[in-house]
Amino acid sequence: MSLRGRVPWWLKIGLKMAWSRLPLPHRLWHRLGVFRHGAMQSPDYAFAVVARHLGLAGLRPPLTGMTVLEFGPGDSLFGAVIARGLGAERTWLIDAGPFAVEDPAAYRDMAAFLAAKGWAPPDLGTARDLEDVLRACGATYLTGGLASLARIPDASVDFAWSQAVLEHVRKDEFDATLRELRRVLKPGGVASHRVDLRDHLADALNSLRFAEARWESPLFVDSGFYTNRIRLSDMRVAFAAAGFAVEVAGVERWDALPTPRRALAPPFRDMSEDDLRVRGFDVLLRREDG
Repeated sequence: MSLRGRVPWWLKIGLKMAWSRLPLPHRLWHRLGVFRHGAMQSPDYAFAVVARHLGLAGLRPPLTGMTVLEFGPGDSLFGAVIARGLGAERTWLIDAGPFAVEDPAAYRDMAAFLAAKGWAPPDLGTARDLEDVLRACGATYLTGGLASLARIPDASVDFAWSQAVLEHVRKDEFDATLRELRRVLKPGGVASHRVDLRDHLADALNSLRFAEARWESPLFVDSGFYTNRIRLSDMRVAFAAAGFAVEVAGVERWDALPTPRRALAPPFRDMSEDDLRVRGFDVLLRREDG
């Protein structure tokens, strides 16, 4: 078992609370393996993620003339290189902070991976910085979260995707974020989201041990382990309320509750076991006007 796997969940909370308040840049934490935002810095992984979302949405490249949106790209903007390589005309990348690697060499590696697969990636040979990379990809990277979504024109996006991101949206911003994601989709547009409902501490339900007031306090929200704790049944209601046609494309469940029910705080303690055992799911959200 790795050192990370041997650290108990409660100690991780304490360590992250302390570390997150040190005046150190995100790049340093990333090199140390702390506060990472996804695994998208691996070209093969990033390509597999995008291909999977396209497949779930029933879309096949080339994406000629399409505008796409990656919500929460995390530690890399490989999605922009992939989208351009697959034929997309325009890419929006929206995140809650400037987490992405800036070294153009990383994006040249992604382009080389695409070329080896027979696609036509953008020419990044002369890219000197991240802005050059984005320009070559026809991409815009915005890092203001919900406020950044508001900058995307109405009904302008053909396809959107996110990978283990929706669970990190602040609970008090979740409904507004869904409304924005619907607003930017074209009529007939589709979004594919992978949602991870594990606690991001020990891959269990330890986040459900805490009362709402404590979990949603700045001390917890700003410490690098926050999830909104919205379960599948409630997310489905929120998706529909935002105006989406909802299709749950796949659900993964634990065989048994990974955290004892008696340890959970209200209202989670009283939830159905079927809802609590959902560890992750894929959902397709379509804008179907009229």
